[in-house]
Amino acid sequence: MKPVFTHSWNLTPAEAIALQKELAPRVQVQKLVREPRLILGIDCAPSKDYAFYFAAAVLWDRQTRQVLEYHIGKAPLTFPYVPGLLSFREIPAILNACAKTQKQPDVIMVDGHGVCHPRGLGIASHVGLLFGLPALGCGKKILYGRADVPGIEQGSTSSLLAKDKEIGKMVRTRTKVKPVIVSVGHLIDLDNAVKLVLECTAGFRLPEPTRQADKLVDLKQETRDPIIQLAERCVLPVPVPPTRITFRSDSINLPV
Repeated sequence: MKPVFTHSWNLTPAEAIALQKELAPRVQVQKLVREPRLILGIDCAPSKDYAFYFAAAVLWDRQTRQVLEYHIGKAPLTFPYVPGLLSFREIPAILNACAKTQKQPDVIMVDGHGVCHPRGLGIASHVGLLFGLPALGCGKKILYGRADVPGIEQGSTSSLLAKDKEIGKMVRTRTKVKPVIVSVGHLIDLDNAVKLVLECTAGFRLPEPTRQADKLVDLKQETRDPIIQLAERCVLPVPVPPTRITFRSDSINLPV
């Protein structure tokens, strides 16, 4: 899996902000052109000493509800911590993980944000643009904007707003469990991003693609060879029972 374009990662924060402003208008919000089956979940975490970043890429089959591939990438951590510029710390490792992925995903699901970002280019949008693929963000907390708390039932949503514009949704993936924040990354619309997150959820707060990536990248804290540790724990691959969701939108039909 290769990016369709790249740019320098040796940037100052000011240069990175300028690049975000340049790339943000290229993000396309549209319905999916076909029903997605292969979802690539991505999550990242720094090493204990913050010398480098790990990225996990987990390819999840929506139909069989199994993990098909899982890969770890690593890159030196050279960019400073600046709110809103997380992608410049994490994406070099993501590129290394994705380079090992054999099958092309239909959608990339990133643990992070897409257009619900101060400059409209969170990590999910950045990754979607780099690979030229549909992408969405599924974050754990709000980075930008405001929202009312959704209902307590699974499938409840509320709009995430900024300057009176909807930039994402708070989505309750499990009854009485804290919601996630779903946003468009690239080449997908918000309704279908929400549908996909709900359909990929299987009894946990996080959807399976990013939940499995989160589990994989967390093992970096325990061993220098997380793939071996993962195999020993039998985390992957196992079938996940489907979560049945009734969708009200008619933009596409995602079967369960």
